[in-house]
Amino acid sequence: MKLSRTNVLNHRTKTPLNLTQLGFGGAPLGNLYRRIADETAQATLDAAWDAGIRYFDTAPQYGLGRSEMRFAEALSRFDVSALTLSTKVGRVLHDCAPEDVTPEAFVDVPQKRMVFDYTYDGVMRSYEDSVARLGTDRIDILFLHDIDAGTHGAEGSEDKLRELFNQGGYRALAELRDADQIAAIGAGVNTWQICEHLLGEADFDGFLLAGRYTLLEQDPLDSFLPLCTKRDVGIILGGPYNSGILATGAVEGARYDYAPAPEDVLHRVRRLSEVCTAHETPLIAAALQFPLAHEAVKTVIPGASTPDEVRQNIEIFETPIPSALWADLKSQGLIHPEAPLPEDA
Repeated sequence: MKLSRTNVLNHRTKTPLNLTQLGFGGAPLGNLYRRIADETAQATLDAAWDAGIRYFDTAPQYGLGRSEMRFAEALSRFDVSALTLSTKVGRVLHDCAPEDVTPEAFVDVPQKRMVFDYTYDGVMRSYEDSVARLGTDRIDILFLHDIDAGTHGAEGSEDKLRELFNQGGYRALAELRDADQIAAIGAGVNTWQICEHLLGEADFDGFLLAGRYTLLEQDPLDSFLPLCTKRDVGIILGGPYNSGILATGAVEGARYDYAPAPEDVLHRVRRLSEVCTAHETPLIAAALQFPLAHEAVKTVIPGASTPDEVRQNIEIFETPIPSALWADLKSQGLIHPEAPLPEDA
């Protein structure tokens, strides 16, 4: 069973962090786009645990704390010593009036507004608030959340990086790690370039990278992933479907990077789909399994909002894929010539 396989985030942390190759992304449990009943959220987490998933990721942003609070209820049932848990810092939640609630893609959220804060006090406040919401101080990994230009713009990202390195945010992370309050530090972002930049500034253990090393795009192979291998930095791969199109295929309304897919992306996905169809393999299965062939990628974390979606993710993850499919994708120039390929099923 592929799901039982685990990887270590890296070999430098004081405490080894084991990551099941399929993890659980907690954004949907923050009521992303639609409300999920508490009972459904708990049943979804139970389905992941019962299936053997032992890496769970969440964040204060996800439902303005709703996801973390739902995790807390599940963690009270789970053996927390047997799992790896990550959450994020960089957004601090404040009580507010109803009209000041931060407008985002999450619905039915607590009455909170978000403030970006990568300073020493901001990181410490965010960590302490997450401990309170999660009901446990056994947080293994803290990721800087969305410090990239995609969130803040180019100038805004530079400002946030100055907060991080000149106003003590990184020092706070390092202090928490040195005190064994957490085991590892990193960043959870949507671009590999900011990860490469961060590695040039300081020591990081891993990155949660959303959507940038997928069946559709492999630009990080040119510099970033080799650097991760050299520095013993692990990658947690979020968004393996590029926000949808590698799950749906090039259908009408297919989404890429949270927006309608442009024609060049649709064309490439059609070609990927043709090869998968020729080998009687679902595109979504190839997309979920491909990133793990690279030694720097330790786990993939698709989201799920129901127990059925958890079971579907596992079925997709364990779908046998013929080695000839990967060879055909490479020979047709549809994946990077240096991309490692998954082992034969």
